[in-house]
Amino acid sequence: MTAKSFDVVIAGGGMAGTTLAWALTQTNPKLSIAIVEKQAVLQAATKSERCNQASFDSRSIALAAASVELLQQWQLWPELVANACPIKHVKVSDRGHFGKVSLQHQDYQQPALGYVLEVEHLGNLLLTKLKHCQQVTWFDANSIAHITPRQDHQELELHGGQHIQAKLLVIAEGGSSPSRALAGITMPQQHYGQSAVIANLALAKNHNFSAYERFTEHGPIALLPLTKQRYSLVYTTTSMQAERLMQLSETEFLSQMQQAFGYRAGVFSGAGQRAIYPLSLGIADSIIRHRLALLGNSLHNLHPIAGQGFNLALRDIEQLVKLLSVAEDAGSYSLLRAYQQARQTDISQVAFATDALVRIFSNRSRLLALARNMGLLALLMCKPLKTPLARHAMGYRR
Repeated sequence: MTAKSFDVVIAGGGMAGTTLAWALTQTNPKLSIAIVEKQAVLQAATKSERCNQASFDSRSIALAAASVELLQQWQLWPELVANACPIKHVKVSDRGHFGKVSLQHQDYQQPALGYVLEVEHLGNLLLTKLKHCQQVTWFDANSIAHITPRQDHQELELHGGQHIQAKLLVIAEGGSSPSRALAGITMPQQHYGQSAVIANLALAKNHNFSAYERFTEHGPIALLPLTKQRYSLVYTTTSMQAERLMQLSETEFLSQMQQAFGYRAGVFSGAGQRAIYPLSLGIADSIIRHRLALLGNSLHNLHPIAGQGFNLALRDIEQLVKLLSVAEDAGSYSLLRAYQQARQTDISQVAFATDALVRIFSNRSRLLALARNMGLLALLMCKPLKTPLARHAMGYRR
């Protein structure tokens, strides 16, 4: 039986994979696209059409200003903005030390430094749009069983028994990607011995669109403003302490969070369900192979200290979409080489910066504490030093 052929096959129908698929439909209507996803997402898309609401406990992503511009370019932002909370102020501090720095949106002529959006809103929107898109073929409740490279395509056998061909296979399955392993690409992991406890917190009063990041000797803790008078909490600490936080009652947990932040962020009046994630740094040993490209968490898995993960994935998508919009052969060596050259510096720089922040701020050394606090003080006092930091936080690379 002749295998069906596609220009682009995307392994992974999560946030990165579906964003890529939709962006490609917006820029290149002639491309044939397939998505292979292990979950039954078409059923989920039908459900999302009936109820496109996020729950109190929905997980969130921080979108840099530059990322919002990409979502606008791909015709997604107008349907998301009502559920997104702007970040107008960012306040950074080092617990127990004098170092502090703050960023204000008006200093950079921006309506916001970024936005916080619950993942369900973007996920539901993408699934609903792609479900009705004639350009996209779904193989959901399915996954890739074998990958066989050929000269002009990748031959894919799915666990469901189908055989398909891809001029370009894009792997966007997340950090523990089985297709990446099938392609023979490894992702060494550097474990931090830390875990992040994630939860949404209700506030007694408005947060005034302020985000907080506080560095402690055990790791950074962050509060990101959400709609409906809530914060998204990311509390990084030792794995043992994180497990203990998971066992606390809601009242005890709120008391711990109030103690950690004080009252400058407001009074916490309620906490949603908690989740725990072990933290590590992973970079795949190759961005590309023959007629194959990685993006998103399948390519880079970062510490959440600077909220860069999904923003970095969007820049992967931006570059691949740009190259595919002018390519005659979706999986040509020249295209893949250009993608690798365009992405490797950005990925390396962001990975190095986040790793350095973890090591510099998760440290009890008094000498290092003095040095980092002098650095924060210099940023506070000197606007020319602070501007590059702010532009980097907003996702602008130049």
